[in-house]
Amino acid sequence: MLLLRIVIVHLFACLAPHAWAQDAVHTDSDKYRVILENDCVRVLDYKDLPGEKTHPHRHPDFVLYALGAFKRTLTLPDGKVLRRQFEAGDVMWSDAQTHTGENVGETPTHVLMVELKRPSAASACGKQ
Repeated sequence: MLLLRIVIVHLFACLAPHAWAQDAVHTDSDKYRVILENDCVRVLDYKDLPGEKTHPHRHPDFVLYALGAFKRTLTLPDGKVLRRQFEAGDVMWSDAQTHTGENVGETPTHVLMVELKRPSAASACGKQ
């Protein structure tokens, strides 16, 4: 019985961040602003200052475009820390992820993020 409790607690601890992670616009509305949304994509304008952190949140697949240079860390639900550094004009693709972000540099973060609504939407949305 004790082993079963340990297994349940461990599973809950591993899965809870995924289950509870919310939309970034809701968790950090002071940093994220929706500038366009349709059936295919949602475009976010993100700004923060050195030392600021986000709450745990999730993003679907997305493209990030850096409007200025910055450094940050992303902490994933399993505790892995990713270090990122961007220059103005850098572009990055990312698969869907849940994370907490922190600006660890000396400059503000300012990016545009294009989140895909549905994996299959890309081909349908490109047709006119």
